[in-house]
Parts: sequence; C-alpha cells; structure tokens
Amino acid sequence: MVNLHKPGLVVFDMDSTLITIECIDEIADLAGCKPEVSAITAAAMRGEIDFGQSLLQRVAVLAGVPETALTQIFEPIPFTTGAFELVRWFQQLGWKTAVISGGFTWFAERVQQELGLDAAVANRLEVENNQLTGVVIPPLVDAQAKASHLVRLASQWSIPAEQVIAVGDGANDIPMLQAAGLGVAFHAKPTLYPYADLIVKPADLMVLKHQLVERFGQPLRQ
Repeated sequence: MVNLHKPGLVVFDMDSTLITIECIDEIADLAGCKPEVSAITAAAMRGEIDFGQSLLQRVAVLAGVPETALTQIFEPIPFTTGAFELVRWFQQLGWKTAVISGGFTWFAERVQQELGLDAAVANRLEVENNQLTGVVIPPLVDAQAKASHLVRLASQWSIPAEQVIAVGDGANDIPMLQAAGLGVAFHAKPTLYPYADLIVKPADLMVLKHQLVERFGQPLRQ
C-alpha cells in the first residue's frame, strides 16, 4: 500500500493527462488531416487497435510538417487544471516525478522543464531539413515500454514498487498502471477502469490529491 509519509515516485502520462490535448492530433491539424488521425487516436486509446502500429501509421501522414510549426501547439502549453499544484505537492513530500508518454519528446521535454519533473520519456520524431519525416526513431515507446521505463526509474531511484503511483487515461497505460503500486485512471476511457485502483473522473489533477489524502491519510511533510 502506498505510504505518503515516505518518498516515492509518481509517473504521469502526458497527452490528455498532464496536458489537455493529444499532441499528435494537433500536429495532424497542421498537416490538414486531423479528423482521420483523431479517429485512429481515439480507437487506440479505447484499446480497439494496437497503439504501436497505430502510432507509426499516424506519424507517417505528418511528413512535411515544419518542426517550427509545433510551437503553435504549445504557446501556451495547455496544462491540465491542477498540474502544477499536484506536482509541487508530490515534490514537497520528497517524491520523484516523471512523465512517460507514448507521445513525443518535443512536447514531453517542454512539459518536464515547465513542471520541474525529474525525468521525461517519450518517442522521438525524426526531423530532416526542419521538417518531420513521418518516422519515429526507434525504440518505440509503446504500452509495454511505458511500464518498463516505470520499473527502470523506480529501480534507478531505489523506490519499491508499492511506492510508485502511475497516472494515465487510455488503454496504452494499462501495463504502466499494473506495474505501479497504485494505478490511477484520470479522466480516462472506461477501458482503463478495471485496471485502476483509483478513478478520478473530473479533469482536475488536484482531485487526485484529495482522493489520495482521503484514502491514505494526510502526509506529515508538506
């Protein structure tokens, strides 16, 4: 059982979790193919199609988008309500914080910097001549890889599994939630509910803090 009185690790998904958008859908908007890509994204998040293969299909149609155009999506960064406050709370408790995303490093690294996270893991888009090539540079960060990175970070910081919280919203977060001591379905697809120890339905990350305190007690260090 998670003990908020001791240091731990909290890992967040990025798209539709720490931020309110699906970045790949917004890049597709720049490429003029958002409806098609959004439909595939939604199916993948519901677990209806393989995330890894669907990601490669979606990225392929983004070829030719200027890398500089990505800035349009992230000015300002569309953080989910409560993101800063929840991360600060965990940090005040002495917890490590990380984002592990099936999205892209271009966005995840900026989220890491703004929130002061200890680590960021995501897929890397290939860029040539300042344009996306439509290729993801291996290795792919898919559902199983997300879980593996969670285990790796916990080991790196000598944090036991029961002191790891994973927060996600879609089917590709299932292995990550299963690898954690506490799995949280945040404003999630119903597909994720059976695998979650906590379900947070409002799109407000501070609701998670309140549920944690209610379940495990008020931490000593704040």
